[in-house]
Amino acid sequence: MNRRVALKQLSALVAFAALGGAAYAQRAGAQPFQTLGAKVPTELPGKVEVIEFFSYGCPHCNDFEPLLNTWSKALPADVHFIKVPITFNRAEWTTLARIYYTLEAMGEAGKHGPAVFAAIHEQKRQLHKEDVLFDWIGSVTDAKRFTETYKSFGVQSRVQRANQIAAAYRVSGVPLMAVDGRFMVSASTAGSHEAMLKTVTELIARSRSEKGKS
Repeated sequence: MNRRVALKQLSALVAFAALGGAAYAQRAGAQPFQTLGAKVPTELPGKVEVIEFFSYGCPHCNDFEPLLNTWSKALPADVHFIKVPITFNRAEWTTLARIYYTLEAMGEAGKHGPAVFAAIHEQKRQLHKEDVLFDWIGSVTDAKRFTETYKSFGVQSRVQRANQIAAAYRVSGVPLMAVDGRFMVSASTAGSHEAMLKTVTELIARSRSEKGKS
């Protein structure tokens, strides 16, 4: 398989998984979020957990990232915000998930995440290929430390755990946000990325109120 064909296939997979390639038009009268039938256990019971399911390879996630970064900085202290990279059990996306957890383990996910998105979506670098990744990563961080961390058992375990979380929420497209293990919000249900964050903010307030938080 040549490089052009491989890139086209990866792009097609991204488009398919990212909300099915559907337009972000909310149905008239539709609720802007979905309620899970059974609550998914959260990591910190005393806090309101908010998860963003994403992939560096998803163009919608790339568009959403700047809005999310600004929004997340204003969250109350009792809100536990985490990002969970999805893989859909595909080797290419597993590599991208490992990039996230490697940078997180190095304490650099927030700092270098935008560079990863830019490399993939603006510079068209195929970071799902490890030889390309390891050649590029030295331009943004310590290549030796990154490579060692990337290959560590800890990072592999985090990716496996991410797959379990995604399965528990039955994630089928990204970006997708979950609130308090009960609610799911996407741009499709809310109508836009901006409306998505507005809905999540309202659900956080609802969950905080139910937990007795002001």
